[in-house]
Amino acid sequence: MKIDLQTIAIQPSGVTPLYQQENHTVYWVGVTEESAFRCNVYLIGDGEEWILVDPGSRAHFPQVKERISTIVSPEKITGAIICHQDPDVAASLIDWLAINPAMKVYTTPRTNVLLPYYDIEYEYVDVEENSIITLPSGAELQFIAAPFLHFPGAFTTYDRATQALFSGDIWAALDSDWSLVVTDMEAHRDSMDLFHMDYMASNTACRGFVRQLDGIEIDAILPQHGSIIASNFVKEGLDYLENVRCGTDLIYPEFS
Repeated sequence: MKIDLQTIAIQPSGVTPLYQQENHTVYWVGVTEESAFRCNVYLIGDGEEWILVDPGSRAHFPQVKERISTIVSPEKITGAIICHQDPDVAASLIDWLAINPAMKVYTTPRTNVLLPYYDIEYEYVDVEENSIITLPSGAELQFIAAPFLHFPGAFTTYDRATQALFSGDIWAALDSDWSLVVTDMEAHRDSMDLFHMDYMASNTACRGFVRQLDGIEIDAILPQHGSIIASNFVKEGLDYLENVRCGTDLIYPEFS
């Protein structure tokens, strides 16, 4: 079933289906606290596979776990995609691995070097060597490198079945007047600026990533912070990233 993301609202339970296909579903199970720095957590369910996308911080783990428990037993979470190692993205791995030590962690070699500093052990899947994985339904997840956005080993995840792009910190936004989905792209640009100007390396890094998306059909952009960018604003979102000045562009304007 195709869900209209442009009109979707958070369900009372906090568990919000974003895409529902036969044997393949994407849920938003994120955080609704009153903070401009909200964290989005996503869950992909496909047959016996239940994969978290950027599972979030330890502080938010109880809320996220409670929401997931309304969908599937937490012990059945089989994997976590970690776009980079920061605590708002990855620290709850400590708790998830305590529930299921057999859970796989999908990430890059650069991130894999740093995750053990959380004092965890896990089954590692290198997303550079395994750039596409096939789920039980036949749906495929494609991992796309996003160097220096904002970590050298950062990457995004493209769900080929739904055409959803899980973008990590790319297209993230800081906004105290938050909604699950962007309704006013012009105003949302200001919220994205607040994040990108400080956290992203440069326009060169941004443009390089946009080039990697050539030929990929994107139905929605699902960032780790801020609001989801639905299909009606995807082109504007790509244009934003193509042109944003950030990081070293602002610190050393004479070189940009």
